[in-house]
Amino acid sequence: MDAASAGSDITLRDGRAVHVRAVRPTDEAEFVQAFARLGPNARHMRFMRAVREPNLARLRQVLASFPADGVGVVATIPAADGFDIVGSAIAVFTRDRTSCEFAITVAEAFDGAGLATTLMNTLIDTATQCGIGEMEGFVLAVNQPMLRLASRLGFSISRDPEDASVRRCRLQLGNR
Repeated sequence: MDAASAGSDITLRDGRAVHVRAVRPTDEAEFVQAFARLGPNARHMRFMRAVREPNLARLRQVLASFPADGVGVVATIPAADGFDIVGSAIAVFTRDRTSCEFAITVAEAFDGAGLATTLMNTLIDTATQCGIGEMEGFVLAVNQPMLRLASRLGFSISRDPEDASVRRCRLQLGNR
């Protein structure tokens, strides 16, 4: 995770600056705070169902699995307690490390600023550096902003054969 580990300051389309870096195991409390700041619609789009509380066991499991079984990047801004996470993108590797499943979350205050594009490009580059050959994600069909982003980034988009309300986004890495 060379590029993401050190981190970099990025200026978004609207002029705001964020710091993009690799996820750390010590980010747990900040992820919980970021979850609390998400509105019901944003939570539904991210988790594809109504979620009121974060799954702390799952969060700890994912954070502990990095970097052996996945990678992640966060966008942070300064805050009174140090920093706030305003966006994250993670990729969890399959057992054979040939592919990964991505998930992304962006704070509603940063919608349309280009943060999702920045996070996804960083995640794609990082997964490629790890030798992953394919990235896929499952997106609600009503989540048109994410589907447009996936299309712009070169993902193929198809219906999930098991759920008509879901789209499967796939990208062959290294071919961009």
